[in-house]
Amino acid sequence: RLDHVQLAMPAGREDDATAFYEGLLGITRIAKPAHLAVRGGCWFESGDLKVHLGVDADFRPATKAHPAFIVDDVRALAGAIAAAGHEVADGEPLDGYDRVDVRDPFGNRIELMQPLG
Repeated sequence: RLDHVQLAMPAGREDDATAFYEGLLGITRIAKPAHLAVRGGCWFESGDLKVHLGVDADFRPATKAHPAFIVDDVRALAGAIAAAGHEVADGEPLDGYDRVDVRDPFGNRIELMQPLG
């Protein structure tokens, strides 16, 4: 089974990560273990979903590789993300899902999927 997904972020932008992942996506920020917290970055968890953002000194956003999150109301969430100033685009059609691609504050691609039916 998958334990967590890690994405990269630039140094010093933990507040931006929290505003997006906790504030918009609703994934609660949790404390990192002290020996890892000194590296920067932040962790988020909601049920079985765990997203870790780690500082990368040579940061470049992941524009192709991405996690996909199942959500309850993809259109409402996409609207809130767009209203907050983040990029939102319809995803490629996939039978059984309504989907969008969004960009986090650092340009990382995140796919949001809502099962239809």
